[in-house]
Amino acid sequence: MKAIVYQKYGPPEVLTLKDLPQPTPKNKEILVQIHATTVTSGDVRLRASDFPPAVWLLARLMFGLWAPRKQVLGHEFSGVVVAKGTAVTDFEIGDAVFGTTSNLSGGAYAAYIAVPQDGIVA
Repeated sequence: MKAIVYQKYGPPEVLTLKDLPQPTPKNKEILVQIHATTVTSGDVRLRASDFPPAVWLLARLMFGLWAPRKQVLGHEFSGVVVAKGTAVTDFEIGDAVFGTTSNLSGGAYAAYIAVPQDGIVA
């Protein structure tokens, strides 16, 4: 699948289009084919490592000291459920959904994302 990734902190030019393996939903996850996502100020700050001086070190420890831990940004998404885990009861394949990733995990700058059915998704 195609995804926009960043492997180092910096200006918008650090973003590149890359082929990544398509996620496989776990038992309680749905696989969403993403149709739309957002670019937020939070994504811009993470990409540029533009944190206030008082929390810069803490933020870099959380998100990656020398390089980003998570290489795919993006939190909000909308799309269609294309697969689901065996224990998913709240969604069906073909359902239109929107939501956000949990606990700053990111990953919405991609063609597909696997998210928990009990996460922030409707």
